Amino acid sequence: MRVGVDVGGTNTDAVLLGGAGGREVLAVAKRPTTADVTGGILAALAALLDARPDARRPGAVAAVMVGTTHFTNAVVQRQGLVRTAALRLCLPAAESVPPLEDWPPDLRAAVAGDGGAYLLHGGFEFDGRPISPPDPDELDRVADRLATEGVEAVAISGVFAPVDASQEEWAAARLRARLPGLDVTLSHEIGRLGLLERENAAILNACLAPLARRTIAAFREAIGRLGLDARLYLSQNDGTLMTAEYAARYPVLTFASGPTNSMRGAAFLSGRRDALVLDVGGTTTDGGMLVGGFPREASFEVSVGGVRTNFRMPDVVSIGLGGGSIVADGGQAVGPRSVGYQLTERALVFGGDTLTATDVAVAAGLACLGDPTRVAALDPAVVAAAHERIRAEIAELVDQLKTSAAPVPVVLVGGGSILVEEPIPGAAEVVRPAHAGVANAIGAAIAQVSGEIDRIYPLDNGATREGVLADARAAATARAVEAGADPAAVEIVEVDEIPLTYLPSNAVRVRVKAAGELRVMSDEGRGETGRGGERETGG
Repeated sequence: MRVGVDVGGTNTDAVLLGGAGGREVLAVAKRPTTADVTGGILAALAALLDARPDARRPGAVAAVMVGTTHFTNAVVQRQGLVRTAALRLCLPAAESVPPLEDWPPDLRAAVAGDGGAYLLHGGFEFDGRPISPPDPDELDRVADRLATEGVEAVAISGVFAPVDASQEEWAAARLRARLPGLDVTLSHEIGRLGLLERENAAILNACLAPLARRTIAAFREAIGRLGLDARLYLSQNDGTLMTAEYAARYPVLTFASGPTNSMRGAAFLSGRRDALVLDVGGTTTDGGMLVGGFPREASFEVSVGGVRTNFRMPDVVSIGLGGGSIVADGGQAVGPRSVGYQLTERALVFGGDTLTATDVAVAAGLACLGDPTRVAALDPAVVAAAHERIRAEIAELVDQLKTSAAPVPVVLVGGGSILVEEPIPGAAEVVRPAHAGVANAIGAAIAQVSGEIDRIYPLDNGATREGVLADARAAATARAVEAGADPAAVEIVEVDEIPLTYLPSNAVRVRVKAAGELRVMSDEGRGETGRGGERETGG
C-alpha cells in the first residue's frame, strides 16, 4: 500500500492506495490545513489509518508521497528564507545585468540584504569554449567576505553551464572546503538555458534549503509518530516524485506541484488523457490541459513570487475562486479573498458569520452540507448575482485555457467543485469522477519519478547526432535514478531536438525527459519494483 497526501491552502487530503496493481482507492481523508502544516498532515493520516487499521501493520505502507505548497508560500510571503549570495562565473562578459537586478525589492532584501551579488571570472561560450579561466584567489576573497557577512547559502551560476558544468562544480567544491556549513546550489542542476532565469531559480533554491530540511524532517516526524515505517517522497511540478533527500536539495522543484497532482489524479480517476482539468479548492481554482495524461508544460518563463524562472513548470492558470471565497458587494464580487482553512468555522452554513461561495452553492441548491437553514433567508438577488459571477469566472477560465474554439472535455475535481454548475460553456462534456475531492492526493500517490536534461551540443569535432542524443538520454536517465526511479524501469518519455542554424558548428539544443517507477522497500526487505512495492536504492 501507499499513501498520497496533498497540503492545500484550505484542506490537507490523504488517500490510501492498494489492492490489485496498487492503485485501488482503499480510504480517503480530508482535514483542515494547519498553520504549522504538519498538524494537518498528522490529522489526515490518523483519520486514514483509523479507516483502515490494517495499514498500521508493520511494512503494510511502503511509501508516503506528499505534495505541498509550503516552499512556494515561503517565497510569496517572504518568510523562512536565509541570507543568500549569488555568484556568477562570467567575467569579462555578461556583466550588464547583475544577479538579483530584476527581483522585487522586498524579496531581494529578505534574501540578499544590501548586497549578495558577485561577478567572477569564468563561463563558457555556447560550444564549450571557455570565456576565461576561473580565478582561485578571486573566489577565496569572496569566500572570506561571505563568512564575514554571515551568508548561509550560495547560488553559483555560470554562462552556458548546462553545456559545461565543470566551473560551477569547481567553485562549489572550493567554497565547501573553505566554508563547510554553506548550502550551495548549482544552476545547471535546476534551470534550463537562459542565464538570468536559471540563476534566479538557483538563488530561490539556495535560500530555501534550510527551510526544506526542517520541513521534511517535520514530515518524517509526523509519519513516525503514527508508527508508519515508510519512505517519504515529495511531488515535483511535472507530475512525478522525488525522494525526500532529493527534495531537501532542490525544494524549488515542488513549486506548482499541487495543481499538477490534481491534474494527474484527474487523468487517473476519469480515464481521460487529453482534457481540460478544473481543480476547485477552498482558496483558488487551478485550470490546465492534460496532454497524454500529463499537464501541458509552460513554454514560457514563469514568475514565482515576482521572480522570473525557466525550470520546468506546468501551464496552469489560477484564479481566486474557491469554496472559501468571500462574497461581497451584494454578490458582485466572489474572491479573491478567502477564509481559507477557517472555512468550517467562518462560513454561514457551519455557524460562522462570513458569506462564502460555499454558502451560495448551498443556497442555490448545488450542494447540501452544513446547516442549510442558516442560508435560507439570504437575499435571492445576492445569491443569484454571486452564482452568476461564479459561472462567468469558470467560463472565462475555460476559454483562456483552450487552444481552439472547439469544445473540449472538462474534468472537475477538488472539494470546491460543488460550486460549478453544468453545462459549462465550451465544454464538450463535464466529468465528475469518483473521489474527485481528493484527486490531488491521488495524483501524488500514483506518480512516477522523472529526470530531465536541457543542453546545447555542438556537432563538430567528430560529434554525431546519434551520439548527442545517446548522451542526453543517459544524462536524463541518471537524473531520474538519482531522484528515486528504478533503473530497470526508466523510459525516455519526451525528446525535443532543435537545430540552432544561426550558430556555427551545426549546434543543436536537446531536451530529454526520462520517467520510471518508484523504488521503495518491500515488506520483506527484498527489492521490488512496481506500483505497489518497489526496490530501495538510496536514490
